[in-house]
Amino acid sequence: MSDSPAVMHAETADSHHEHPAYQRHHFESVAQQFDATNFAMWLFLLTEVMFFGGLFTAYLIMRNWYYPAFVEASHQLNIGWGTANTGVLILSSFTMAMGVYNAHMRRKSGLVLCLILTFILGLGFLGIKSIEYTEKYEKHHIPGFHYSMSSFLNPASDPEVHNSYPDDKPLGLDMARHTELYFFLYFAMTGMHALHMIIGIAILGYLIVRAQAGDFTTGHITYIENFGLYWHFVDIIWIFLFPLLYLISRH
Repeated sequence: MSDSPAVMHAETADSHHEHPAYQRHHFESVAQQFDATNFAMWLFLLTEVMFFGGLFTAYLIMRNWYYPAFVEASHQLNIGWGTANTGVLILSSFTMAMGVYNAHMRRKSGLVLCLILTFILGLGFLGIKSIEYTEKYEKHHIPGFHYSMSSFLNPASDPEVHNSYPDDKPLGLDMARHTELYFFLYFAMTGMHALHMIIGIAILGYLIVRAQAGDFTTGHITYIENFGLYWHFVDIIWIFLFPLLYLISRH
């Protein structure tokens, strides 16, 4: 006996409402899933804002209390490397934005290329930061038992910095001690930022593999969009770190 028209219509309707493979069973629609995950991502970024906001506030308070020490310590940073890293991150934000665009346009090759470029630029940022950290290690400016205040007690002992800032005056011993606090905050803020970069690069590697398999060019772009938000946030954090640590009171 053949099925009735009503049963056939119901089966057809069920087939039309079959969930895509990337839609989780507890969401009624792809749009609802996207809204929920997008909201969760913004909530996570809000906690990140509060975390870095606390570090920024501590830095500004300490800078106000120990202004001469923080100014002299900031002269030890290489503004050229900082500027280069800023350019690298701005470019990586552009490539990431283009990756999101290619995911929307369902262009697999364009998406993979943009993700790979973002991956390479992220590694470039970490490479430059490792050069800066190495320099601080060689000058004994890493806070701890081996921290050296000699370049602040006697600026002429560091010819490279002294030639760039010949008007720097020697700090008293009490104020020179607080330069270690500057470098503690420097490593705390840039180190946490670098950790976020490392996590982002690891996620990028995963996304590149999935993008090459065609996972994000079939309409499922939630992962790409949310990761784009994360990457742009990390870039914005550096946009605040760069002037705070490198540019303020350079003269």
